[in-house]
Amino acid sequence: MRAVVHDAPGLEPEVREIPVPSVPPGAVRVAVTATGVCRSDWHAWVGHDPVPMPHVPGHELVGLVEAVGEGVRRWHGGERVTVPFVCGCGVCETCVEGDPQVCPHQTQPGFTHDGSFAERVLLHAADTNLVVVPETLDDVEAAALGCRFATAYRALTTHGALRAGQWVAVHGAGGVGTSALVIARALGARVVAVDTAEAALSHARRLGADAVVPAAGLTPTQVADAVIEATGGGAHVGIDAIGHPRAALASVLGLRRRGRHVQAGLLLGDASTPALPMDRVVAWELSIHGTHGLAAADYPAMLDLAARLDLRALVGRVIGLTDAPAALVAMGEPVTEPGMTVIDLRIPSPS
Repeated sequence: MRAVVHDAPGLEPEVREIPVPSVPPGAVRVAVTATGVCRSDWHAWVGHDPVPMPHVPGHELVGLVEAVGEGVRRWHGGERVTVPFVCGCGVCETCVEGDPQVCPHQTQPGFTHDGSFAERVLLHAADTNLVVVPETLDDVEAAALGCRFATAYRALTTHGALRAGQWVAVHGAGGVGTSALVIARALGARVVAVDTAEAALSHARRLGADAVVPAAGLTPTQVADAVIEATGGGAHVGIDAIGHPRAALASVLGLRRRGRHVQAGLLLGDASTPALPMDRVVAWELSIHGTHGLAAADYPAMLDLAARLDLRALVGRVIGLTDAPAALVAMGEPVTEPGMTVIDLRIPSPS
C-alpha cells in the first residue's frame, strides 16, 4: 500500500510502498478515504514529539472498516468511521470511568503506531473508539472534524463551560483556533481572534469573529489589554490554540474575574512550562485547564453541533497523497493559505 513515510526526525518524508498491516485482536484495519494534515503531525516529524521510526504520520481520518480482528463485536466491515486521535484501551479504570482521552495505556495513530497518511491504518480497541460518520458529512468534512475540531469542542464545552453571550478569546487562528471560533459562534458566544498573521485574521473575520487582535510585535500584556478592550472587561474563556508560552500568558492575562483558560495547543520542550501569573489566578479565582482530545462517547453531541455548521469553510486545500509530504513540511512555515489541509486518498497519483 502507498503511505507517507519519514525515516528520521526532520528527514524529508516521501510516498512509498509499505506492507499492509495485519490486524491484531481487538483492532480493525480501515481503508482511509481522507485525513487531515495537523500541526501535531509536524511536531512528530521534526522530533518534538518522539515517535517510532520509520514512521507514517496522520491521525485525523475517515475511512471504511476493511478487516476486523478477533474479539471485535461492534464492527463487521464496510462501516464508514472516524476515531478520536486518543484511543483508550477501554478496560482500565480511567476508561471505565469515562475518560479514555487520558487513558494511561492509550494508542494514537500517527504517534504510537503508523497513522493515516496511508491507504490503510490500524485502529486499536475498536469497540471503544470507533465512531460511525453520518451520511450528511462527506469525507473531507469528516476529516475536518479530527483532533483540531474535537479538541476545540471539548475545550469550550467541557472545560470552558462557554455559554451564549459570553466572550471567548482565541489565541492562534489555525486549525484549532478556527474550529473554536465556529463552535463558539454556534453556541451563541462572541469571539475575539488573536494572531500574528494577517491572512489568519482575515480568515477569522470571514468565519464570523466579532473582533480581531493583530498580535505581531505586541507583548503578551499588550495583547491582553487589546482583548480586554475588545471584550469590555476581559474574556470569559481564553484558549491557547497554537501552543506558545506568550499565547498562554496573554490568554490568562486577558481573562475577566473568574475566567477560564484552556490550554489546547501543545507546549513542548523548553516551552512546556510557561510562566503564568499565579497571583492573578488566585486573586481573581481564575481556572486553568488542559484539554486532550474527545472521547468517542462524546462524539454524538459534537456531530449534532457540526451538522449546523459549514465545515467546508474550515478547509483551505484538498490534496492527494502525493502532495502530502510537502504539506507536512509546510506546517512549520508562516501561514499564507489559511484553513485546514485535507488529504483525499481518492485523488489519483500522477502517472
